[in-house]
Amino acid sequence: MKYIIFILLCLPTFLVGQEDDFIEQDSTEVEYIIIQGDSIPQKSIYLDEVMILDKLSFKSKEDRRRYLILGRKTLKVYPYAKLAADRLNALNTRLQSLDKKRDKKKYAKKVQKYIEEEFSEELKKLTRTEGQILVKLIHRQTGKTTFDLIKELRSGWRAFWFNSTAYLFNISLKREYDPENVEEDYLIEDILIRASQNGQLKLVKSPLNFEYFKLSNKWSKTE
Repeated sequence: MKYIIFILLCLPTFLVGQEDDFIEQDSTEVEYIIIQGDSIPQKSIYLDEVMILDKLSFKSKEDRRRYLILGRKTLKVYPYAKLAADRLNALNTRLQSLDKKRDKKKYAKKVQKYIEEEFSEELKKLTRTEGQILVKLIHRQTGKTTFDLIKELRSGWRAFWFNSTAYLFNISLKREYDPENVEEDYLIEDILIRASQNGQLKLVKSPLNFEYFKLSNKWSKTE
């Protein structure tokens, strides 16, 4: 997992809380919205910044099992993805306050050493699947792929090298988060939304251009 560790070694100080295990919990079911006299089926709506979700349903026991496994993995790695986005913003702010190139380099090295001592061992414990989910969630949180972040923080050659190494473990650092076209990514977003409502995590809005309402309606029609 050294290619993931590298991203976080380039970011400011580490602080992340443990998330509760994923627990399936149904939310209030909404069947229709009345708009100008018409009954329009909807899977979810916002009411005063509170999203009301459709009740969870699965076509088979295998689908339910797959969703729950994906849920556990997603909630395990989401704090790391959120950390990457938070610390990237903090890093950029701090570096902008430093005038001398030597001071910037010194600050970056200090941060890398601290995170390496406190954080690397946790990331090394991630499985391949969890590592790939983390890569996608980093894209969700930052709007940039892990490959592009490495390229910005170091060099294009270093990004290429880390991506090539990742392929040996069936992980692409260029993998994007695409809930509109990839069902697993939509399920991940659904898991995050429900976990946020259940109080299991504090979900940050993605800078990527997608709307959960539309995604929910789209994927419900393809099932």
